[in-house]
Amino acid sequence: MENIRTDGIDFALKGDDMQLVEVELDPGEAVRAEAGTMLYMSDGVEMQTDTGGGMFKGFKRMISGESFFITSFTYSGPSKGRVAFAAPYPGKIVPVDLSQHDGFLCQKDAFLCADQDVEVEVAFNKKLGAGLFGGEGFILQRLTGQGWAFVHAGGTIVEHKLEAGETLRVDTGCIAAFSGTVDYDINFVGGFRNALFGGEGVFLAKLTGPGTVYLQSLPFARLADRIVAGQFANRGESRGVGGSGILGDLIGGDEV
Repeated sequence: MENIRTDGIDFALKGDDMQLVEVELDPGEAVRAEAGTMLYMSDGVEMQTDTGGGMFKGFKRMISGESFFITSFTYSGPSKGRVAFAAPYPGKIVPVDLSQHDGFLCQKDAFLCADQDVEVEVAFNKKLGAGLFGGEGFILQRLTGQGWAFVHAGGTIVEHKLEAGETLRVDTGCIAAFSGTVDYDINFVGGFRNALFGGEGVFLAKLTGPGTVYLQSLPFARLADRIVAGQFANRGESRGVGGSGILGDLIGGDEV
């Protein structure tokens, strides 16, 4: 368990492969979270769910992969209150101190919770190549404001601090989050055999500093693809992939 005290909210990261963040609140202090992520809360913590600033902000969050509504948890008791938020799939929670960054960009639906002064907005990629071939498309999440924000990503998290002009080339799906000062573009891998048989995709992301980059070893999309592929492979071996296999179950109404 990692406990961190700051001038704003205090928090502790608990767990390893399925982490949660427990936030400690002073009287009148609040934290905002994606709807449905709360795990537990102490007496005196009050919930309020709304659009977080009007219909337009709600729609912008929906475009970025979050829910239309956002929930605020405010402590109104006499001493200390606690509320915890759980990660939705195996991976790590990355705490980001936005006072140290000029905004932060992250993959769609990565936002978990944040200080009450942090805003979650949609960020459209300005470069055509990055938008078309960047794995997550044109849309990223932009976190702005003062205080701590918590981002979730899959597998192991690797942090890179890039100097000005320093470049890192990454599989497009493995980017979890990066500073607003980092330049993001997409490059063609090159080579006929690399493109067809390299197994890493035809395009790589090019990240150029200065700034901080967080990479994830197991993007959720990759995990989901392996699970689906394994299910089809197992059902194909045991029962065939024709009308008596998984497709037959779906058509016939059998439980898969």
